Amino acid sequence: MRVVAVWSIKGGVGKTAAAVNLAFFAAAAGLRTLLWDLDPQGAATFYYRVKAKVKGGGRRLLKRSAELQLLVRGTDIENLDLLPADFSYRRLDLDLDARKQPQRRLALKLAPLADEYDVVFLDCPPSVSLASESVLRAADALLVPVIPTTLSLRGLAQVRSFATKRGRRDLLVLPFLSMVDRRKTMHRDAIGLCAADEGFLRAAIPAASIVEKMGVHRAPLPAYAPFSEPARAFAALWSELDARLFGRR
Repeated sequence: MRVVAVWSIKGGVGKTAAAVNLAFFAAAAGLRTLLWDLDPQGAATFYYRVKAKVKGGGRRLLKRSAELQLLVRGTDIENLDLLPADFSYRRLDLDLDARKQPQRRLALKLAPLADEYDVVFLDCPPSVSLASESVLRAADALLVPVIPTTLSLRGLAQVRSFATKRGRRDLLVLPFLSMVDRRKTMHRDAIGLCAADEGFLRAAIPAASIVEKMGVHRAPLPAYAPFSEPARAFAALWSELDARLFGRR
């Protein structure tokens, strides 16, 4: 089982859209897929038409005796399950701090699922916190959406530094361009800088209103606009991630 955390220090960079659509493509590729919505806002949960509620909330979920399998919900997509968000996740740092080995807690919770899933996506809230440290410890790869702007690129540098300082030099940090508007000079200039960074995945997700309509349709993009430019871009992004994680092409 490979664990992919979709995370950024900055909000509003297309993080949840990436997690939702990549989970769809992973499931469509035949991989047993779990999407864990760790964001208390619960957008990924909403998109997949699941109630944003975990019995007992985050505090119960983190208990050693609590089994994640009992909290997982199915979706309308074959091979794709969802562990829904809960508003109590806003206190996840406090709940983690009350546990022994808080940095390892999410990894310990996911370990029993290793035989049930091929890939797990973590949709993480935009913050730097104890929960972020626990996510870093659990993940095999960190997928970082980057808008081609100065502040977003600075946020990527902070993510890379944070991972290194927390002892995860082995972690795959995979940034990709998100919400790209090639009409903007700043975006075009930043795209050139990113192209020179060998760490970047090549696929770039365009800024488009069709992506924002995920909330209207309550579905991943390929379910209602499979031939749109953003859907093709997410498919290309999944192909790159698939090759990095599983060596498949």
